[in-house]
Amino acid sequence: MSEPRETELKLDVEASDLARLREHPLLAGTWTETELTSVYYDTPDGRLREAGYTLRVRRDGERHIQTVKARGPAAAGLFDRPEWESDVAGERPDPASFAGTPVAALLDGADDLAPLYTSTVTRSVRRLADTGPAGSRIEVALDRGRVWGPDDRVSPISEIEFELTGGSPQALFDLARTLAADVPLRLGVLSKFERGDALVAGRLGRAVKAEPVSLTPDMTAAKAFQAVAYACLRQMRLNETVLLARRDVEALHQLRVSLRRLRSAFSLFGAVIEDRRVPGIKAELKRLIEPFGHARNLDVYLGKTLPRERERRPDEPGLLILERHLETERAAAHDAVRAVLESRAWRDFLLDLVAWIESGPWLGPDNAGAARRDGPARAFATEELERRRRQVKKRGRHLADLDPEARHRVRIAAKKLRYGAEFFAALYDGRKAAKRHKVFVEALADLQDHLGDLNDIATAHTLAAELARGAPEGAVFAAGMATADTEARSRHLLAAADTAHEALIDVRPFWR
Repeated sequence: MSEPRETELKLDVEASDLARLREHPLLAGTWTETELTSVYYDTPDGRLREAGYTLRVRRDGERHIQTVKARGPAAAGLFDRPEWESDVAGERPDPASFAGTPVAALLDGADDLAPLYTSTVTRSVRRLADTGPAGSRIEVALDRGRVWGPDDRVSPISEIEFELTGGSPQALFDLARTLAADVPLRLGVLSKFERGDALVAGRLGRAVKAEPVSLTPDMTAAKAFQAVAYACLRQMRLNETVLLARRDVEALHQLRVSLRRLRSAFSLFGAVIEDRRVPGIKAELKRLIEPFGHARNLDVYLGKTLPRERERRPDEPGLLILERHLETERAAAHDAVRAVLESRAWRDFLLDLVAWIESGPWLGPDNAGAARRDGPARAFATEELERRRRQVKKRGRHLADLDPEARHRVRIAAKKLRYGAEFFAALYDGRKAAKRHKVFVEALADLQDHLGDLNDIATAHTLAAELARGAPEGAVFAAGMATADTEARSRHLLAAADTAHEALIDVRPFWR
């Protein structure tokens, strides 16, 4: 029985590019090819999944290898998980081999393990020695195959994995970055068992909302930041995959949510990740995602503002002209989003970002933020949540009397507080804390909803002003009417936002 810890960098690649990778000068040499068939098991009540483990039996030639893995926190490219392997006699799990693994007690007496899904992969393996920092050793695997479920649903697999067998993790990123200059590579976020889970549940190819972040009370603030950042990037990549396949309004929305959460994480953890590179990272991210906001604004206008106006004025012919004009604008805006997602600059930025999150200078021993970075995550979270709450309280005073710019600052502050509340939730365990967290987040969401509606009105003003510069006359007229009608809602929304702000301040914070 072995108990290694698996550290690997997983990247998605087009199946047509696998041959190019195999022939790349950096990977030239002898490859070993094997056919792998892996069957994943669990009990009917999902006992392993619920506890955070996965069990598979893999056939590799004449061998059958049973593997227990901890699912671990959300990953984006880099996977670091404990695993326990042993040879078994056949295709079924061997209960005797559970000894020494975390699932031994969990599956004690269980006789109902059943197959969930199967992966079949052609794997080409090349081992590299003396590469990168400190002569690191890397095993490179090119995988092509599929995962299929009991109902014959299939998901293709096409990926490259770099497993560190000795040395520095930085070597994984250096190798990947060099290969990515010649072959498009994207961060992989789904392990094969996660792909199988999503396939069976019918989640593949659908927009993905933010998932809870796996934080534990024994974490440092640095580990908490890494977990939060990887969770944001995971959500981004899952929605990016949907958008690369088709135009999807909800996937674009959730992709923007993931990136707003990531930018908020940089702000919330500012005292932890002190590094001269941070301003450049934030500026580059803001530059790259600028087209996403315009596309989303058009989605909201066409999906919310215009239908309301059509209900109010069903006989207004200018609304149809406006709709046709904005649909053309939206198609162009979504093309711009796709152009960013398909660009090398975008792919390289994300790969470099993961490398920085994992091993950037902010983790150095002489970093200015080392004391907070290496301190307990819960103490840091409590201090930061308290500071952000004070900020929302102060900025939101007399909210109904604030000008649009000041209201916008309140909205941003409330958004960061909400993301912080969501990020740090797992650090405050117990039924009482969970109940207080639910009430606090609901009150915060109510304030955000009203401020968001006010922001939609401001966006409608901006779109109307842009239409005045070249849109058909009927469209300009209809947009002006829509703006006037939405503006009439402002007074009511302002009063509701003011009430929601007061209610939020009255709610007891869950972290106290």
